[in-house]
Amino acid sequence: MAEPLSAQRPVSIAESELYFLIARYLSTGPCHRAAQVLVQELEQWQLLPKGLDWEGNEHNRSYEELVLSSKHVAPDRLLQICQRISPIKKKEIPPSISRVASFFGAGRQSLLLTAKGNLI
Repeated sequence: MAEPLSAQRPVSIAESELYFLIARYLSTGPCHRAAQVLVQELEQWQLLPKGLDWEGNEHNRSYEELVLSSKHVAPDRLLQICQRISPIKKKEIPPSISRVASFFGAGRQSLLLTAKGNLI
């Protein structure tokens, strides 16, 4: 079995929040079993965002604890973020084909393209 990511290197806050948002999104759709497996792995490898106690010490949180402490984060938050990306990108670099917005774009259609035309 491969070594878990958390054993290889520290997981960034962005990565741990993304893992949480993916699990949260999957939990309310047709892939709820996939969400359950993902949550088990996230907890097992301690990949969820950490909590801070009143003394400022970090501690691991369960998925349920994170859901309860993040009630402002809707299950479809990841989808909402994705839906906001395209209009922001269109303002920075107009699409070469109007009305075509995809996360799978390549070259000039890539969401990873900067205003200077370089890929991130």
